[in-house]
Amino acid sequence: MHSNNTRLRALSALVATAACVGLLAGCGEGSAEDEGKPAAAGSADAGAKAFAPVSLKNAWGNTEVKKKPVKVATVSDGDTAIALALGLVPVITPDVEDGSQVAEYKQAAITKLGAAKLKTYDDTDGTAYEAIAAEAPDIILGMNTWEMDKDYAKLSPIAPVVTFTDKAQADTLTWQERLKTAAKALGLEDKANEVIAANDRTTNDAAAAHPEFKGKTYTYTVVHPEQISFMSYAAQDPGVFERLGFTKTDKAKNYGPDKNGVSLENLDQLDADVLLVTYPFGDRGVISPKELEGNKLFQSLNSVKNKHFAVVPSDNTLASAIAYPDPLSAPWVTQQLTPLLAKAVAGQ
Repeated sequence: MHSNNTRLRALSALVATAACVGLLAGCGEGSAEDEGKPAAAGSADAGAKAFAPVSLKNAWGNTEVKKKPVKVATVSDGDTAIALALGLVPVITPDVEDGSQVAEYKQAAITKLGAAKLKTYDDTDGTAYEAIAAEAPDIILGMNTWEMDKDYAKLSPIAPVVTFTDKAQADTLTWQERLKTAAKALGLEDKANEVIAANDRTTNDAAAAHPEFKGKTYTYTVVHPEQISFMSYAAQDPGVFERLGFTKTDKAKNYGPDKNGVSLENLDQLDADVLLVTYPFGDRGVISPKELEGNKLFQSLNSVKNKHFAVVPSDNTLASAIAYPDPLSAPWVTQQLTPLLAKAVAGQ
């Protein structure tokens, strides 16, 4: 799931996720109007069919949506992805890029909807309630935030807030479930089903084109500043790897979201038919890429000796997209990962 901060700043939270897809013009704080705001910004499929009032229970109360929302605000990058995937240009979003380049799949969606860039608020100190209120949104999407426990009381007087029904769901909901809940409140359930079906086709086509993936075990590892993390633990959302045909190793049962550190003495725990490692912090990780890949125990792993080892790039946001899957990034992740996985399986 996505926090209010930029994915780059949030990479330290990769320990908590790993269904593999941060994969991808700066966003700035300019107004969409300054960039030629499209006439239909903030709305999609208007009038496609009558909107029925919606009542959604959430962890803090109930959300009542009495008429079809037109102006949508978001409080996280994942919520922005939901809006864009459903054909909506948010009236305001958090500035998650913070001066960095917008992910290519996200920019493509923004451009397709007729906007040059999004209007944003500075989220350095968290959700900017006054900036959101100034845009007078009809609805606020908060399906992908860890901050709702403190945000709900201040956001709900501004507009109906669409969020999860249980606080634990901040970490456990799949992107499909988040998308469907938001779509229900927006009257865009058919559009959500189309988005999910399109992603399924992308993944199924990739799996069909690579039958050699089926049944192969994999380990996905992230080198954090504090530890080497075993991310493909037993309870982890299968994500793109398993939808492509891979399976977790028998060692996955030894790890979980609160117990996933691997010491240098236990690097053998990482071995699998295919081993994938990513270094989102570069030399600021607990061990540098050069040091890990030069480690004798690491080099003795069958996956490494037989070239069934690959590094997942983080500079193009693929690593964070794997960690924080959303309806925009999911197809892109599949497209980016498939050739990398094919080479690793082949030992090239």
